[in-house]
Amino acid sequence: MNDSFRDLKARVRRLDEVLSAGAAANVEFAQALSQAHRALRRGDRSRAPTAELETLVQRAEALASRAG
Repeated sequence: MNDSFRDLKARVRRLDEVLSAGAAANVEFAQALSQAHRALRRGDRSRAPTAELETLVQRAEALASRAG
């Protein structure tokens, strides 16, 4: 697995923890995280993450920080 991809997976795991810790009421954040999960599953782990995948994770992170 590519190191950049591994980093993105770790970031998404941290966001999962935020979601389970109480941000589940924030529907927009939950949807953004779900989109990031789907993109991770579709991604080619042998290559660098696409700009789309990076953007989806950044969006979920931004919503998580707003959620609290």
